[in-house]
Amino acid sequence: MNRPANVDVLLQPRPPSPLQEIRDDRFERHGVRLLLKRDDLIHTSIPWDSDVLGPVDLYPPGNKWRKLAPNLRAAVAGGYPGLVTFGGAYSNHLRATAAAGRLLGMATVGIVRGDELARQPLNESLARCAADGMRLHFVSRSAYRDKAGLPAEAGAGDAYVIPEGGSNALALTGCAELGRELRGSCDVVAVACGTGGTLAGLAAGLDAGQRAVGVPVVGGGFLEAEIRSLQTAAFGGPAGDWSLAEGYAHGGYARVPEELEAFAAEFEARHGLPVERIYVAKLLWALLALTRGGAFPEGTTLTAVVTGRP
Repeated sequence: MNRPANVDVLLQPRPPSPLQEIRDDRFERHGVRLLLKRDDLIHTSIPWDSDVLGPVDLYPPGNKWRKLAPNLRAAVAGGYPGLVTFGGAYSNHLRATAAAGRLLGMATVGIVRGDELARQPLNESLARCAADGMRLHFVSRSAYRDKAGLPAEAGAGDAYVIPEGGSNALALTGCAELGRELRGSCDVVAVACGTGGTLAGLAAGLDAGQRAVGVPVVGGGFLEAEIRSLQTAAFGGPAGDWSLAEGYAHGGYARVPEELEAFAAEFEARHGLPVERIYVAKLLWALLALTRGGAFPEGTTLTAVVTGRP
């Protein structure tokens, strides 16, 4: 299939994403002004076949678009026949790659962590990937740790390889634009972190005097070294003022205990906004806890990056 070289025109992103003020007395009583960077609105809706999944819309979440776009341009420019990438059972990155591949007319393969999932009905996230044409290849959790040979094993050895979460040096150049969009608008920018790529690029794009805070949604304490490695690959060394706020993973990736669910539902009811549970709910929970703990001086303008919708 002949594919257009202009990825941006085909996928129709809408940067910059809106910046929305939220009036919330829980922050205001500590002198903190809360803004939401609505990166969930960066892309137009991407509908898919209603005969498969019903009348629903899917779009690459904003931070996924920012990370994917430079890689998609490289894949198209290089004439690759398809895309192959990695993720867990609830990976937004897999969903975004599948949707982008469909629009670009590129075959996609998703290597999924957990071979037991192959024996179960597909969850909604993986069903969306499949509906967009992604071929799912399930591997054991131990095999997943060493990803080098997995594309060939999946029959995608000639495809363009995008790393788990989309985080590589190219991706950081896209996420740096997010930081540039926020220059002059706030003091602190916070984002939920899976693989750390969005934080690494965001921090590099911010202005002097601004700082970035990452809230890991996966436990383990491995992100700091990973972010430093990504920044070295992309920018030649450390970039921007950033830190991690650990301890808000709520039991690990995709874990949504009752108290987090209740918090997210209350935030939705209070502000009339959807709150995605795996990333955004943990981010907002952490920011409220940090605010109450005095982490942000009175007069701080704090921006939370909303990376996706439910």
